[in-house]
Amino acid sequence: MSRPITLIDLFAGCGGMTAGFVAAKGYKPVMAVEWELAAAATYAANFGESHMRWGDIAEVADEDIPEADVIIGGPPCQGFSNLGARDVNDPRNKLWKEYIRFVQHAHPKVFVIENVDRFRSSPDFALLKEEVKPGGLLEEYELTDELLLAADYGAPQRRKRTIIIGSRIGKIPMPEPGFEPTGLLGKQRWRTVRDAIDGLPEKPETTELPKATETYFGKSVPGPFKSTDLHIGRNPTARSLERYDHIPPGGGRFNLPDHLLSRCWREKKTGTTDVMGRMRWDHPSLTIRTEFYKPEKGQYLHPQWDADHSGKRVNRPITHREAARLQTFPDGFVWCGTKIEIARQIGNAVPPVLAQAIAEHLKPYLMKSVPSPRAAERTSRTVR
Repeated sequence: MSRPITLIDLFAGCGGMTAGFVAAKGYKPVMAVEWELAAAATYAANFGESHMRWGDIAEVADEDIPEADVIIGGPPCQGFSNLGARDVNDPRNKLWKEYIRFVQHAHPKVFVIENVDRFRSSPDFALLKEEVKPGGLLEEYELTDELLLAADYGAPQRRKRTIIIGSRIGKIPMPEPGFEPTGLLGKQRWRTVRDAIDGLPEKPETTELPKATETYFGKSVPGPFKSTDLHIGRNPTARSLERYDHIPPGGGRFNLPDHLLSRCWREKKTGTTDVMGRMRWDHPSLTIRTEFYKPEKGQYLHPQWDADHSGKRVNRPITHREAARLQTFPDGFVWCGTKIEIARQIGNAVPPVLAQAIAEHLKPYLMKSVPSPRAAERTSRTVR
């Protein structure tokens, strides 16, 4: 293309998908929309405030939606189930209705939806596929869907996500994975926890973010914070530290002696195997969720643990900085919000390297397609 590939990011969060598309070169964000102030401020701090719309997506007027080559985003999975009945005033349909409204008015060549792994097998997705059939709200588009593993695209994390590509310029396949577990099959070896966080200080110097605020959208927000500011620890109890010390790499609550088991763990003999888990240096992490700083929520203990008691053990959960690294955010990325808000942004984000792989894959299709027509020349139906 002789011009940038224009991009709209809906339900943008802190901008993980935008980060990947921008890193792919040639993409220019022209609008982003996000409901949560701290996440919108993080996006603005990294990509600019002028094109970020903080607030309710429904309040973006049709005439304010710019044309764009690509729309990306992940509408919450709930709420699509009644759209097939065309009850578009049902509040549960609101966010999906808005995503489709943006597609109708921006008329992108391609849209990309990211969602939870189970979305692909849900009734909601079945109804989405109905909308690309003749007479549907997205009848111009063809869908490709697949469950992608972030580790296969360069993230040091076994994160599975549903990816949907909608295209009106011909059906587009998913990008081929560039990584695999061993690196012996003509692809690169999976990146590991060691690749991501080795060398960071084992003992965080503080448990708090610096005192700093900035104004975004007329509101004062904590931040922006550098990645080094995010290397913050916690103050676990003596009992928690004793628990951590019993957990080897790859282990979890089943490694605890009876006297350290909570009642619910003692009574629940199966399942939740990653709870109170410790990462392994030479494997990708499990999924980084929004409460990665709580070992009782998953496999979030630091991987360093020598079996020999005279060896070194790092008995703490990973820090915000380590979680951001495992999500593949670059160290130059800055963050806004409280500790909990930033953790939620990190855990909810699409790993930028996964988004970048998708963006690189889309470029040849977008570059050979015809320019999009002006909105006034379109005849496609709009959501009302």
